[in-house]
Amino acid sequence: MMLFSRGLNLASSCKNSHKLTSRWNTLRTLSSTNKSQAELTDKAAIKSRQWYDDSKKRCTFINGRFVDPWQEFRLPSLSDAWQILFNEKDESNIPSKQVLDSILPIVTPDHNLLASPPVDKITTTWIGHSTLLTQFEDLSILTDPIFSDRCSPSQLFGPKRYRSVPCKINELPPIDAVCISHNHYDHLDYNSVVELNRRFHDQLVWFIPKGLKKWFQECHCNNIIELDWWEECNHPFRKKFKFIFVPSRHWSKRSLFDTCGSLWGGWIVTGSNHNFYFVGDTGYSDIFQLIGHSYGPFDLAAIPIGCYLPRILMKNQHVNTEEAVQIHHDIKSKNSLGIHWGTFQLSYEHYLDPLHELKRLTAQESMSGSDFFVLHHGESKIIS
Repeated sequence: MMLFSRGLNLASSCKNSHKLTSRWNTLRTLSSTNKSQAELTDKAAIKSRQWYDDSKKRCTFINGRFVDPWQEFRLPSLSDAWQILFNEKDESNIPSKQVLDSILPIVTPDHNLLASPPVDKITTTWIGHSTLLTQFEDLSILTDPIFSDRCSPSQLFGPKRYRSVPCKINELPPIDAVCISHNHYDHLDYNSVVELNRRFHDQLVWFIPKGLKKWFQECHCNNIIELDWWEECNHPFRKKFKFIFVPSRHWSKRSLFDTCGSLWGGWIVTGSNHNFYFVGDTGYSDIFQLIGHSYGPFDLAAIPIGCYLPRILMKNQHVNTEEAVQIHHDIKSKNSLGIHWGTFQLSYEHYLDPLHELKRLTAQESMSGSDFFVLHHGESKIIS
């Protein structure tokens, strides 16, 4: 997420599987609390959950904006910005490239593996941030592709990578589908979309949130499937694969005047024998219990673990590591990969805290190393 961020019509063939069951509640304002109070609130909210709303709610589109149905969600306010300016400290402490190369090495991908992954297993490769190449049953999926140096409207300014991409788009194997979670610049990159479209063109299908179709058409993408929450659609060329767009607790923005003008969410991809859940950007919500109940267990889930401080700003849009582990349990994931960390400096936590916290929490719960893991940039993992 960035705080100030930016064919073939297949959508009509997709199934709208659920009707809107209830309207949104009044958005509740967030009181100004210090960081320790916010952290205590986070923990109490997790531990006190004893039920979930089993109605598959959707955002309502009002006056050009999607309105979130959960009463606890709100966008950052000016008072939040004021408190951050005077009370919060940036502790990210990104070191030199030499230090980073030893701590967070960039691995050259195994291109032979990516060109011919095992069909009966899931192979996942972390490109960086939320960009993943996930392959199973002869399907290759790319999530939130950003191969540019900066996640910004311009490559002249804005947040810059402190870990380079491990490969270029022209080095990728054939890609069957791209899943976009939302339109923030660290998740939807114009240059990457144009280059992917130039290379793969009509063999590539774009699965996108509702409200982004025009943007992709202007990029000259042809095979566009635009879905609302809880809608699902089969891949038009690979019919056995189903793509389901599910909610997350987040928002969207690419310019001064398009706040929440398009949807945000996560993607579930199911094949004959495997399934994969790309959570996207999200704050914590009981919705993950419903997703786990409806679609789980998952063979592999990609869950964000970073970009969570200052909490007063991030709580409603980015989970901390403890909440990420809770999502792992809620969705009944057999194997989870931590993403959304170690690539761009977009928040105040120390750049290694997501990694250290994940190791601490999984050890505390006696989870195995494959239950919830991380990868080096460019590294692949095969999951049986």
